[in-house]
Amino acid sequence: MKVRNKNILIVLLISHFLSIPYFIEAQQSEKEKLQKDKQRIENEIDYTNKLLTETQRTRQTSLNQLTLLNRQVKQREELLKNINSIINAIDGQIKLSSDSIMMLQNELQRYKDEYARLIVAASKHRSSYEKLMFVFSADDFNQAYKRIKYLQQYSEYRKSQAERIRSTEAELSKKIIALELQRAGKVALRNDHEREKQQLAKERNKQNESVQNLSKKEKELLAKLRENERALNRLQKAIEKIIAEEIRLARETAKKTGTVHTGDFALTPEEKLVSSNMEANKGKLPWPTERGVIGASFGANPHPVLKGIKTQNNGIDIITHKGAEARAVFEGEVANVLTIPSLNNVVIVKHGNFLTVYSNLNQVFVKRGDKVTTRQNLGVIHTDNEEVNTKLHFEIWKGKELQNPEHWIARGKAM
Repeated sequence: MKVRNKNILIVLLISHFLSIPYFIEAQQSEKEKLQKDKQRIENEIDYTNKLLTETQRTRQTSLNQLTLLNRQVKQREELLKNINSIINAIDGQIKLSSDSIMMLQNELQRYKDEYARLIVAASKHRSSYEKLMFVFSADDFNQAYKRIKYLQQYSEYRKSQAERIRSTEAELSKKIIALELQRAGKVALRNDHEREKQQLAKERNKQNESVQNLSKKEKELLAKLRENERALNRLQKAIEKIIAEEIRLARETAKKTGTVHTGDFALTPEEKLVSSNMEANKGKLPWPTERGVIGASFGANPHPVLKGIKTQNNGIDIITHKGAEARAVFEGEVANVLTIPSLNNVVIVKHGNFLTVYSNLNQVFVKRGDKVTTRQNLGVIHTDNEEVNTKLHFEIWKGKELQNPEHWIARGKAM
């Protein structure tokens, strides 16, 4: 029973060591992905800092400043989690590297022991005379030939064993250097983590200070909130009117052709292709701005200052820099260009059964009926000079259904 258990243990150890290279590769791949995420988050933080610097031109604390500070705090928290994940990945790599080094050390010792035995054996037949006598003392020619081959193979084996020792020592040296680099990288990341924690504490202090300053302007904030709600309601009615007209046309077309109306828009074969292509690109669409950060997400959002008040967002609000342009996220046709108080100019683009909405434009480059291509500039986004706030309100509709734009645009691609 003891022998059987020992054999099982040996098999398990061999399986573990054989799987080490695979796990090292998997750990390295995961670490590289995390490092790319770290770079993306750091780029987002840098850009948010740039936007915050722009808002400092006004001495008064603004809601836009607070929104950016809130975003920066979230980005910093995400960065800290990311750094922790990379440290954990490095810990895994260090463990696997240590196991690999131990395996190589055992392998090297085995090669050296075997080589030592070969040297001892070779010392018994040191001279050429002894080798010749070993051959000539054979009983017949066939046995003599086998002894010659044995001596040749023995000599080659000794050479190969020496080469194995050299190559294993070289590989072991590389592994040890790599392990030291991994440990140094871990130390550097721990230092980064500590610096980011300190920075996060500073940003939270600024965040709390901004909330306190803005709390003194509750009436002003509430008035702006109601004004914005009225503007968004007017926008929603305008979009619903376009949708209702598209569905009416589809119903009439179905009646003329004797087909069943499905509730979708009346689409030409070309528009159907555009619609299906856009559906296929869900999660991969370019951002409607070249650079930007999301200031308000889709759905219900608690007001950052006014307690107990939530705002309903039919899309997302993207904060960007002054002079930035809105761009089409997919090819389509301009369904309408509107002017809505507090939202300035609005461009609505039809992509088959989809509508994308670009609100708060100061200047518009397109008109109704124009064909647009992916990433084509539609207009310059309006900047509120009082708050130094450049913000695009962006929506996506599929027929009558509102979509969460964050599910459609590529994550982190606006940096």
